[in-house]
Amino acid sequence: MSAQKGILGKKLGMTQIIGQDGSAIPVTVIEAGPCVVAGKRTQEKDGYTSLQLGLGAVKERRVTKPVAGWFKKQGVAPARYVREVKFSDTDAYQVGQEIKADIFAEGDLVDVVGTSKGKGFQGTMKRHNFGGGPRSHGSMTHRQPASSGSTDAARTIKGTRKPGHMGAVRVTAQGLKVVKVDLPRNLILVRGSVPGAINSLVVLKNSVKA
Repeated sequence: MSAQKGILGKKLGMTQIIGQDGSAIPVTVIEAGPCVVAGKRTQEKDGYTSLQLGLGAVKERRVTKPVAGWFKKQGVAPARYVREVKFSDTDAYQVGQEIKADIFAEGDLVDVVGTSKGKGFQGTMKRHNFGGGPRSHGSMTHRQPASSGSTDAARTIKGTRKPGHMGAVRVTAQGLKVVKVDLPRNLILVRGSVPGAINSLVVLKNSVKA
């Protein structure tokens, strides 16, 4: 497995670029960093190695006093987002150092973690792709979930797929290829779609299945 590393970013949206063979490649544009190293986890002290990365400037009065005190103790300015990302080699980074988009290169495979779009309360056809009932006149069960219980158990079996809240959960898109890295503009273009709405926070990590 390659060395573990990652960066925080903001999803800007999707577009397409033209490949060398003339094909259209769908890509998601992510504004990756620059992130500041706000803290470190070490094998000796914590039992694992990772970096606490901060993204986006925020006024000190916008954060709580305990959070502001933590940033002050670390000696870095408050950040809007702070996430912990596993790094294999934390010795190569110091608190206060910046991590930029060039941490990944063209051709790398990455996993992108984000929060999917919230879709509210949805029925079984939209939420679980159920087929629905007959479409003919008079059936009255076009989009109903039909029976979900058991006459033998006299109860609904645990785990039965039902209507409910859809979306707004943590989702990881695995094995996406980095198509282009634009360091001057802090942009990383990955092939395909990534979870989340436009301007939402995403975490890019090297692919665990690469």
